[in-house]
Amino acid sequence: MKHLVEKTIESEKIFNGRVIDLYHEKVELPNGKTSTREIIKHPGAVAIIALTEDHKMVMVKQYRKAMERLLVEIPAGKLEKGEEPIETAKRELEEETGYTTDQLQHIISFYTSPGFADELVHVYLATDLKVMETKAELDEDEFVEVMELTIDEALELIRTKEIYDAKTAYAVQYLQLRSALGE
Repeated sequence: MKHLVEKTIESEKIFNGRVIDLYHEKVELPNGKTSTREIIKHPGAVAIIALTEDHKMVMVKQYRKAMERLLVEIPAGKLEKGEEPIETAKRELEEETGYTTDQLQHIISFYTSPGFADELVHVYLATDLKVMETKAELDEDEFVEVMELTIDEALELIRTKEIYDAKTAYAVQYLQLRSALGE
């Protein structure tokens, strides 16, 4: 497979942000020619498929500035330095929804946009949810509305593009498949 690999010749960090860093890289292509790549480095994230006792999905509605609109999504958040993904999943579930659990199962990890970013999202299934007596604090720049939806309600929000991100669409399809398999 070496005949498909691009070798980095030069790498320059051109932006250092709170969430991402941006690099401009010169690469040698498999055919010996050179090209450039713009690469976003991201610390990684988690997403949580949180199910209530009555099999509703716990979601959050929030404004997404990049899209200039409100979206309904599964709870998610960025990994903090030195934090294990399962710890991040529990923290984000508590901060964004007011629920907690000790039942977190890793489902899958995937790259969100491998053409230009290294963000790896770890998806967890959270069951046996308990309402927290004292709700955890959201990040100071984070505002969400918690929702509990059936799969049919979530499918309708996909149809109307209120659910419009890959991780949440994946979560709904994952639960549909589990249901079809009798799980």
